[in-house]
Amino acid sequence: MPEVSAQLSRVARAPDPAVSGSVLIPKEDEGGAGYLRRLPRKQEPGRIREGRKGETMEVIRKFPSGFFHRRPDRSPAVTTSTRPHHFAGGPHPGAPAAHTSAGVAAAQATELSKVYGQGETQVVALDRITVEFRRAEFTAIMGPSGSGKSTLMHCMAGLDAISSGSARIGETELTGLKDKKLTQLRRDRVGFIFQAFNLLPTLSALENITLPMDIAGRKPDKAWLDRVIQTVGLADRLKHRPNQLSGGQQQRVAVARALASQPEIIFGDEPTGNLDSRAGAEVLGFLRNSVRELGQTVVMVTHDPVAAAYADRVVFLADGRIVDDMAGPTADSVLERMKSFDAKARRS
Repeated sequence: MPEVSAQLSRVARAPDPAVSGSVLIPKEDEGGAGYLRRLPRKQEPGRIREGRKGETMEVIRKFPSGFFHRRPDRSPAVTTSTRPHHFAGGPHPGAPAAHTSAGVAAAQATELSKVYGQGETQVVALDRITVEFRRAEFTAIMGPSGSGKSTLMHCMAGLDAISSGSARIGETELTGLKDKKLTQLRRDRVGFIFQAFNLLPTLSALENITLPMDIAGRKPDKAWLDRVIQTVGLADRLKHRPNQLSGGQQQRVAVARALASQPEIIFGDEPTGNLDSRAGAEVLGFLRNSVRELGQTVVMVTHDPVAAAYADRVVFLADGRIVDDMAGPTADSVLERMKSFDAKARRS
């Protein structure tokens, strides 16, 4: 399956330019507000050091993107969540690293347009879209066929170039990034789940999960990897190859692969499209738990109102434009909204 290998290599083939980093928090104020700043040298988990103002600091976790130091005497740099099961004062210590300051979305588009062709054959797939996807939130993107759902996801994830406007991951502007920098960003800061599982048949489940990091020459964070595997329920299937797994189990491997590298944001393009209802519900439950319990940010393209109901928010597209934004969706409310769009389309 050379096309699968090429797709995975596109996400994770570039040499890693960043050294491993760590998060330090005051032992006397682990739940307190803090801010993050880079440290000049490598730290090891479990080591204790003294902060600039004399507070005792403990390294709790490494990050691939740099060294970070949490101080209780400044304004918070991480948007905290009030969702159930999140730790007070910030996301779970094993949660993905925050690369940006408070108030900055995990991803955002401003006046983003995508145009294919020219002249009479020109097709406007996205028409000046402005949207943001907030941290530690599960967002579904819905709309009729041809509305631009997948195109928006691909442009926001750096998989497709935009025609005009702006697309950002955190504070990083994607437009103008050279191929190497874009590859590094996709590999280190973005996770992907596709409708096709894209597992290599000759590798075990565990080897498929760690493959992007192996290609990049990075060792996975064992504690985080174990937590991800536990979250998706694969502990007893790690040595199995894809042909020994059900469709739902294979997609769970794909979900674990996306989570294992601790990305800032995960994009899913119809991740349950090839699954039956039971297996699809399992995968959606794991994505929901990754947001609630691991502090992950997930953006999912789907056509299924039941799948969208697992999200915190649904963004609706039609004809390349955002036409609605629903918080707290249910399957019934999403279905009714989609029916109203269909009715308008028939009248126009």
